[in-house]
Amino acid sequence: MSADRYVVLGLARPRAEWFRTVARWSTSAALPVEFVKCVSAEEVRARLGSGRPFSALLVDAGVPAADRDLLEAARDAGCAVLVVDDGVGPRDWRLLGAAAVLDAELRREDLLDALATHARPVGRGAAHLLDVTVEGEIPERRALTVTVCGAGGAGTSTVAAAAAQGLAAAGTHGHVLLADLCLHAEQAMLHDVRDVVPGVQELVEAHRSRRPDAEEVRRLCFAIPERGYHLLLGLRRARYWASLRPRAFTSAFESLRTTFGVVVCDVTADFEGEDDNGASDLEERNLMARVAVSEADVVLAVGRPGTKGLHSLVRVLGELAAAGVVPERVVPVVNAAPRAARRRAELAAVLAQLAGPAVAGGGLATPVFLPVRKVEEAHRDGARLPAALAAPLTGAVDATLRRSPARRREPVALEPVRPGSLGTWAGQEEAG
Repeated sequence: MSADRYVVLGLARPRAEWFRTVARWSTSAALPVEFVKCVSAEEVRARLGSGRPFSALLVDAGVPAADRDLLEAARDAGCAVLVVDDGVGPRDWRLLGAAAVLDAELRREDLLDALATHARPVGRGAAHLLDVTVEGEIPERRALTVTVCGAGGAGTSTVAAAAAQGLAAAGTHGHVLLADLCLHAEQAMLHDVRDVVPGVQELVEAHRSRRPDAEEVRRLCFAIPERGYHLLLGLRRARYWASLRPRAFTSAFESLRTTFGVVVCDVTADFEGEDDNGASDLEERNLMARVAVSEADVVLAVGRPGTKGLHSLVRVLGELAAAGVVPERVVPVVNAAPRAARRRAELAAVLAQLAGPAVAGGGLATPVFLPVRKVEEAHRDGARLPAALAAPLTGAVDATLRRSPARRREPVALEPVRPGSLGTWAGQEEAG
């Protein structure tokens, strides 16, 4: 085979006719294609990560593993994705990341034209660059995102519910969703939701191979009329985090942010990833928390008074800073705070002193002190939480937004390079 050939990965259902046809074209040199047949999505990922350049991934639309994550993995490896679709289960494959969609009655000319348009041949010793530009999912509007995290036993879930109730009562940002994204989800218990489904697992599963509309996303959430917001239930067991595929969860999170005006995320304060210790499975375990804090406009870090409470709160603040959260977007929240103003001032001074090194000198907001007022009764009776909890949190969110406006993700403007402005390799060689 000449140097100018396409190296194509193939994944299909058993006994797929087009799969055998492409293999025959490859072995008979009817196409300038080296066809590498794979038996599973895991083999596709292994080959993509091997370092060998591939021109394209030719995948059957009927393969269950043909989802958003597999297509994204191929594109990340610089590999164009061509989907062979029989039209039985219509999906918007281009929205999921496919460069082209081919008919199941595959013709040699159609495949060659798709490869010529979206892929480039792999030459011996040549660099491998592909045009894998696809239509991205760029929503017109994203919700205000408030992420709430804290040490164990600090009352983080209650603070998240109070923040959602306060923002819903204010009504300045639209409909509010409280999303339970903790590993050990407890919002269903606190809200006395008798059902365990649907929840975040069903939402993510719905985004594996398509993009549900806003009405379908709302049907996966529970209305909490007493407090004025909607609730997305969390994992039914902590170990079920393994069922959440990264790209599918990211897409599901974006759907929440385009369906609701405010998304309040209750997350576990654990943000370690592969860059921290080399463990990719740990990064996937902390996927929900990492996405929520990275996309948050405001982060509420919850702790309790006392030596142990402040120590844990400082640790959480340090972990947020290590995760890349700008300190100006973080608001410390001291739950079950003492009533005396002098005692609160002492707590604020100690927290500022201890948290300074943890946040590398960044300017944290003044702590929010929450009292203990009939919280247990409100959870037990399913009633509204006391206004003394919700109002300070709403004020802190608004103050943070005024101090550091919500981020707007504008498209990056690319400027053309003026011919001759980069110099020439010959000139650099002579200078050397």
